[in-house]
Amino acid sequence: MNQAGEQFLRLIKIMDELREKCPWDKKQTIDSLRHLTIEETYELTDAISDQNWNGIKEELGDLLLHIVFYSKIAVEKNEFKIEEMIANVCEKLIVRHPHVYGDVKVENEEDVKQNWEKIKLKEGKKSVLGGVPKSLPSVVKAIRLQEKSQQVGFEWENAGQVWDKVEEEIQELKEAIHSSDLRKIEDEFGDVMFSMVNYARFLKIDAENALERTNKKFIQRFTKMEELASLQNKMLHDMSLQEMDDLWNKVKHL
Repeated sequence: MNQAGEQFLRLIKIMDELREKCPWDKKQTIDSLRHLTIEETYELTDAISDQNWNGIKEELGDLLLHIVFYSKIAVEKNEFKIEEMIANVCEKLIVRHPHVYGDVKVENEEDVKQNWEKIKLKEGKKSVLGGVPKSLPSVVKAIRLQEKSQQVGFEWENAGQVWDKVEEEIQELKEAIHSSDLRKIEDEFGDVMFSMVNYARFLKIDAENALERTNKKFIQRFTKMEELASLQNKMLHDMSLQEMDDLWNKVKHL
């Protein structure tokens, strides 16, 4: 057995021991673990965004622990064994990669994606959109919906057409704003965001990652503003908007 297999079995053994001897681990259920798993997943995405490989290694380990934890609970409830879960994903990968394990020919990545969606429909999925989790964050969900609909040919031909759609949606938002109908404004604002996410996809950038980078940039600049204000023995809420704007412009050029 290679080292990876040995360490995996070691993790399973540790999980068995913790489940038996640790008061906290004994108490956990799939429901109590759920929000912790979500938190660990976001910590992994943070590490990925920062290209922090040590962080990625650590967070992947935490997620693997959660997988083993859920599997342990499943065994206790006589639902499934961890080897069954692993075998299931192995079989799924083989079935969904007929260009590797069969005689299907593909030319590129897009062919692989299209085959993947066709196979999923044959497996019983009623819609190509069926595999998009309902609880995904909205921007990520928009990306996945667009990627999946693309696989059946529901797609613009070029980025110029997508930008035309963005401008069309912006115009409809402006018209909704004049109507003062908040529900309609919200609907049109959502359409603008959805079209912008689509445009990002055509630009070959990750809309979620782009927004997160902007969030981080804003945090860095705003906290620096607070530091500069403190050096002047001031608090931001005591400053005028013009004074804060001057600080913001100074921070942007640091």
